[in-house]
Amino acid sequence: MKISTRGRYAIRVMLDLAEHDKGQYIPLMDIAKRQEVSEKYLESIVSVLSKNKFVHALRGKGGGYRLSKAPGEYTVGSILRLTEGSLAPIACLEDEPNLCERAGECRTLGMWQDFYKLINEYFDGITLEDLMGEGCPYIK
Repeated sequence: MKISTRGRYAIRVMLDLAEHDKGQYIPLMDIAKRQEVSEKYLESIVSVLSKNKFVHALRGKGGGYRLSKAPGEYTVGSILRLTEGSLAPIACLEDEPNLCERAGECRTLGMWQDFYKLINEYFDGITLEDLMGEGCPYIK
């Protein structure tokens, strides 16, 4: 499993919005400068975030983006699933129930299911709020 730049940048955009929230909309140009990512590329990411109600968007003067909920209500897992799709390490785990014709006899299925569970539990256990500020346990 490899997380694309789309998923990584979506987390960075959401974190940027959380860290710079002063009750006003934040222009995409400001986010792009701080994150050193092209504004055009970020437009496609915030479009998905906006359509799925992760952020509020306002056009025109004084417009930009802001989070729809508090930072503690967004998990990294929810952001990644929105931008990446399934986090399943193998294709047959993408469908629920598993539609693989070999599922009943597959000796490795349980291993992959356990790994998938670990991935989801890990990313769903981290919120934007966890990633904010000086006490962030993930800064090395």
